[in-house]
Amino acid sequence: MMRRRTLLTGLAAAAIAPTAPRLARAASPPPLRIGVLNDMSGVYADYQGIGSVIGAQLAVADFGALPGGRAIEVLSGDHQNKPDLGASIARRWIDTEGVDMILDVPNSAVALAVAEIVREKNRVMIGSGAGTDALTGKACTPTFVHWTYDTWEAGHALGRAVVAQGGRKWFFLTADYAFGHVLEDSMAEAVKAAGGTVLGQVRHPLGTADFSQYLVQAQASGADVLGLANAGGDNTNTLKQAQEFGLSRTMRMAGPVVNINAPQALGLAAMGGILMVTPFYWDRDEACRAFARRFQAKHPRRNMPNDMQAGCYSATLVYLATIAAGGGKSDDGEAVVAAMKRRPVHDPLFGTTEIRTDGRALHPVYLMQAKTPAESKGDWDFFKLLSTLPADQAWRPQQDGGCKL
Repeated sequence: MMRRRTLLTGLAAAAIAPTAPRLARAASPPPLRIGVLNDMSGVYADYQGIGSVIGAQLAVADFGALPGGRAIEVLSGDHQNKPDLGASIARRWIDTEGVDMILDVPNSAVALAVAEIVREKNRVMIGSGAGTDALTGKACTPTFVHWTYDTWEAGHALGRAVVAQGGRKWFFLTADYAFGHVLEDSMAEAVKAAGGTVLGQVRHPLGTADFSQYLVQAQASGADVLGLANAGGDNTNTLKQAQEFGLSRTMRMAGPVVNINAPQALGLAAMGGILMVTPFYWDRDEACRAFARRFQAKHPRRNMPNDMQAGCYSATLVYLATIAAGGGKSDDGEAVVAAMKRRPVHDPLFGTTEIRTDGRALHPVYLMQAKTPAESKGDWDFFKLLSTLPADQAWRPQQDGGCKL
């Protein structure tokens, strides 16, 4: 819609002033373009997909115009969870379509490939759906910001919390690619450090439909916690089939990247009181509720926003404010990201946020538990807050990441 409106505005101006079209075109700066790159049709489509595009569009609408009346456009692309396709879209966007910032990029393998292209082309990438902590570790670049969550934070925060509640013997069910591997490692490290043990793990391909063979192995392991190192539709299918197997009667479920999409699809009974960590929950306070109502009104299925979709909103606002304040030209990504790191903000959705030298956005994180059906007061009332982790406790210490910056 943004591109259509911009085109129509340009045509109208040309019709009104036909005697000076060449001068008008020369004086008008090219639009600033934001490309939301994610899975629009596959296993992560509900978790990012159109919702991330809506988040960016709401941010553009709230921000208004850039200095000089420069237009802002939001594009979207479907990487289909293929690193080569994601890289190809990123190159085309930057080289031929004038995209200045690439946003979201779930699937860690895709995110790592795109981050390197963005560095090479000196534009900006902000990861909201991207998970791997390597993006602010050994694979960090001066043109990348990791906004919403990462595997170190999610795994360590949840692993510590569950062991503290008595869940000491773990078995992991893990998506077999970079994101899942790193998430499992993070949880396992936290579990062992807290005095728990890991009894085993099994890995599944992305987009698995039948988890029965993996759940049988988990059930036979003797573990009392099933750690879900997967996300999106894989996560939802795991929970559904675990409920059918009756695993929740003998094992506690721990899902570092579980969010509101799972109980909406399955119902709260299937969640079994699962524990999760998140930096955003739509019903946390009035600012979050106000944003969520606007988001829901635009969403084709009237979904509420999850943390990654809210992250696309907040990150876009901060990016645009940095450009407007003279924090570098949009075609100089390194200068823009450097300016973003100098501008701590109080974000209405994520709280006070500071971007560290390695590109990690620091904000509080919340430990939450799925409600029982009896506790829920209505649609989308899915989780209750157990505790708040301040930013200085939630994220990996910068010196431990290995970032060359």
